[in-house]
Amino acid sequence: MTSIPAPVIELHAGWKDYLALTKPRVISLLLFTTLATLYIASDAHHPVTVFLFLAVMVGGYMSAGAANTINMVIDRDIDARMDRTSERPTVTQNISVLNALLFALFLTVCSFALLTYSGGILSAMMAMSGLLFYVFIYTLLLKRRTWHNIVIGGAAGAFPPLVGWAAVTHTLPLYAWYLFAIIFVWTPVHFWALALLIKEDYARAKVPMLPVVKGDRYTVRQIGFYTFLTLLLTFLPVMQGYAGAFYLVSAVILNGFLVAGVLALYRKTERKQALILFKYSMIYLMLLFTALAIDKHI
Repeated sequence: MTSIPAPVIELHAGWKDYLALTKPRVISLLLFTTLATLYIASDAHHPVTVFLFLAVMVGGYMSAGAANTINMVIDRDIDARMDRTSERPTVTQNISVLNALLFALFLTVCSFALLTYSGGILSAMMAMSGLLFYVFIYTLLLKRRTWHNIVIGGAAGAFPPLVGWAAVTHTLPLYAWYLFAIIFVWTPVHFWALALLIKEDYARAKVPMLPVVKGDRYTVRQIGFYTFLTLLLTFLPVMQGYAGAFYLVSAVILNGFLVAGVLALYRKTERKQALILFKYSMIYLMLLFTALAIDKHI
């Protein structure tokens, strides 16, 4: 009698390896924008319950974690050539390709089920759309082919506000798409600042990120262009009557520091300035969404 082979299990893989597959540090910012949007979208008719909050946070994490896991499987050859990513579990083979994909499938199914139950099918579909966009458009189609990869593919990271808004109201009004657009145009500013810091890694891996293909100065000019677009979009909620004075003052201050960081990088295109802009860009997005949430309820 032929025995059925047992599933492949890495005895040396622990929970930390599986957690690493999800890229928790990357997801934290995505979850924050989702959290803020829950409260931006909420009102007396659409309250945010503790259950909804927890379910959307967990479901959102699982969806983004599944996308990141699949990305690690696809890009394990690239990751092996980059210092920043050479210790990822898919590179060290602490976790096999099969088990990583099964883990991603598990996260995807659980995320879709949880978001559908707690926030409705529209919220679950938005999370699934972000996952598919990241895997198929960014990772498979664009990343290895063009420096526009992050401009177009970065839209995957703009889906969290849509997930949060749909979970609260089961609709996606224009305001929700403004939030999507803000993250969409902010992403190149944030990511290209990082790309300037690790361009040698990308060059070694033959990934056509903008600093590798066009050089530092061109990259900084593109950062400036997308900073300008970001500024314009951040004032749309005020112009459309969705936000008031508190958010307006906050946006002016936050945008002022963002412009100062970009100008400093333009005057002196060095690692120190790129690092400052990269770190501030994360704080900027968190505080901007926080200001929108506070403004909604004061």
